Amino acid sequence: MSRTAIINVTIIRPDRMIPNGAVIFEDGVITAFGEKKKLSIPSDCVVIDGEGYYCGPGLVDIHTHAGNNIFFTDDPIEAAQEHLHHGTTSVYPALYFSFDSEGYVKAIDRIREAMKDNRCRNISGVYMEGPYLNPKFGCDKDNNPWPTVDRNKYMPVIEAAKDLACVWAVAPEREGILDYINDVRKLVPDAVFSVAHSEAAPWEVEALIPYGLKIGTHHTDATGKYHEYPDPEILGVGVDEAVNMNDDIYAELIVDSLGVHVHPYMIRLIRKIKGDSRIILISDAYAAHGPIPEGYDGVDDLNFDITGEIAGSRLTLDKACRNMMRHTGASLVNVFNYASYNPAAAIGLKDRGEIAVGKRADIILTDDEMNVKKVIHKGELL
Repeated sequence: MSRTAIINVTIIRPDRMIPNGAVIFEDGVITAFGEKKKLSIPSDCVVIDGEGYYCGPGLVDIHTHAGNNIFFTDDPIEAAQEHLHHGTTSVYPALYFSFDSEGYVKAIDRIREAMKDNRCRNISGVYMEGPYLNPKFGCDKDNNPWPTVDRNKYMPVIEAAKDLACVWAVAPEREGILDYINDVRKLVPDAVFSVAHSEAAPWEVEALIPYGLKIGTHHTDATGKYHEYPDPEILGVGVDEAVNMNDDIYAELIVDSLGVHVHPYMIRLIRKIKGDSRIILISDAYAAHGPIPEGYDGVDDLNFDITGEIAGSRLTLDKACRNMMRHTGASLVNVFNYASYNPAAAIGLKDRGEIAVGKRADIILTDDEMNVKKVIHKGELL
């Protein structure tokens, strides 16, 4: 692969912008970057004119079920391409707790096979949204094939996902959940866990931090409260408070245009509490074809089930970034952190998520409103 230089760009770094910049990469890896006048661009470089756009790291979506309203497990090519064209160079299809043991294994195998296809080049693993969540929360509540923590049922799933799962989501209050967590850790010692679809008390969440819990799945969505006292006027505490309180826990956010999943005021509050280094934007895109309820006409980034209940989103991360900027006043530097640097750091990806020497040349060019203009994946202009 020849050396390539992108010139005439403003480079987005985790803490600043570099105007009049250039990025050089070879064999899919960044070898130099900075102000163009300070770089020596080899004469044999293929030069890409960035046309004055912003140059940031490819987006990393650790939690999404679908693309273009199609589940990854139904058509991984179509779903992967939808996200790739919107700048997501690393995507992790989420597999929901409505799968039974056999269904999980088949879904994991389907994703593994799809990863061999160059058209699915951005699929980087899976996000295990289950099996042991609290069935009271989230969509498809009535379809829960995991009534008890059963080693005979879950071990085939762990075995199938052990080398692909970026996150293992759990509800800490489930009886026997530590047995499941410990069995995951035996096969995946550095496993990352999240608290998800849960009404655990804060101390139940905190008890799992030493085991690798470091993410709050779609923060403030599909969570309940622990009520210590019977008086209904006394506000309970729960998962949301635990995620907010503990500095080391990342908060995933679904940021849609109307602020339905998370109200804009709440998003701003979460940003104030967690800071810019512990927010992860996710698309949580889903495939649903229910009717659009009254009052939502014209909305293009939400999904609804047949009952009219919200069933995930139709987001891609570039849209989530635009919404975050509008709802909170976040800058381009901030949203690239939320959608690339932070998720990569949370799941231990050391080779991407940042424009830096030695990082994979996953690069996108955008305008100032996060509209994606060019996508480069592992050094190849798409």
